[in-house]
Amino acid sequence: MIQPPVTDSVLYIGVDDKTIDLFESQYIVPNGVSYNSYLIKDQKNTVMDTVDKRATKQWMDNLNHALNGEQVDYLVVLHMEPDHASNIQILAEKFPKMKIVGNAKTFMMINQFFDLDLTDRTIIVKENDTLSLGTHTLQFIMAPMVHWPEVMVAYEQSEKLLFSADGFGKFGALDTEEDWADEARRYYFNIVGKYGMQVQTLLKKAAALDIRKICPLHGPVLSENLNYYINKYDIWSSYQPEDEGVLIAYASIHGHTAQAAEKVAELLKRKGVQKVILTDLARDDMAQAVGNAFRYDKLLLAAASYNADVFPCMETFLLHLKGKNYQNRTVGILENGSWAPSAAKTIRPLLDQMKNLRICEPVVTIRSAMKQTDLPALEQLTNALLQ
Repeated sequence: MIQPPVTDSVLYIGVDDKTIDLFESQYIVPNGVSYNSYLIKDQKNTVMDTVDKRATKQWMDNLNHALNGEQVDYLVVLHMEPDHASNIQILAEKFPKMKIVGNAKTFMMINQFFDLDLTDRTIIVKENDTLSLGTHTLQFIMAPMVHWPEVMVAYEQSEKLLFSADGFGKFGALDTEEDWADEARRYYFNIVGKYGMQVQTLLKKAAALDIRKICPLHGPVLSENLNYYINKYDIWSSYQPEDEGVLIAYASIHGHTAQAAEKVAELLKRKGVQKVILTDLARDDMAQAVGNAFRYDKLLLAAASYNADVFPCMETFLLHLKGKNYQNRTVGILENGSWAPSAAKTIRPLLDQMKNLRICEPVVTIRSAMKQTDLPALEQLTNALLQ
């Protein structure tokens, strides 16, 4: 599917990948993913990033069609992750006079990935350096750890375009019709989430620019209501809840912990909570669970005890949250154990490593199957969550 040009002189030459099963070998992408690349046609034809090796042939076809026999003068490398940089050597060999534009850390990584002689072929840029392409001028803004140390973004001054690297990206091929926020949130927290402070720094730099379109390395070009997308990134990167609601994440072996979790969901709804989301950590998409944990202001962890510890998928979930800097939330704990309940004593130290969490009391313990006698404690737990 050929995408329309970004502007008359900025052409989209990226590729949809709808055969990939796991992005970065861990994230389910049911609607695939796009590898975005752009060609700026000017006195100096400039390619903005390459694509993953899975898409080399289609990308080269797109590029050759857009060039219509012309040469590439510059390749700008905003991000060295292989899903964007795999074809640097191929392009450098095809266009031997082409220069590669990056920062000092970019070229350190190029040497790690490729055996490529770049003598007299590099342009090293720093914060706010500019590069004239003719009628277009690129201004470079460093964005270290969003989400690799060499990352930078580029602002095209004449048409007011922000080439945002992995920022403002999302899962999903471009021909997929779906809500931007759901897949962008899942993408952001699982890939960039650890680096909220660095994203905040980049947002402050971007606030000084007059931006008309955002051109990310995954997902659609954003050209309308840009404040909506920027506001989402501001909320996400400051670790504030996006919505009021409760995510109930449960890890159940034989179904009894799930039943208790469902009862808590029922009690919460009776108390007027509009958004109560149940997720089965053993079966549902872990990346979606992580995204929802950051979306809502409250989290209930319901887990079976296992090997004098906690059922493994709950521990995995908590390690994901810790790794992504989970904070500023209210958290309740519900454990289950038939003879020696141990889930809570494993969960609590992991939560203690996270910032600014309010842990609800009491921690509720179910012995095997939920009974009527457990209901008062579950009522107490729901009340504590809502305080």
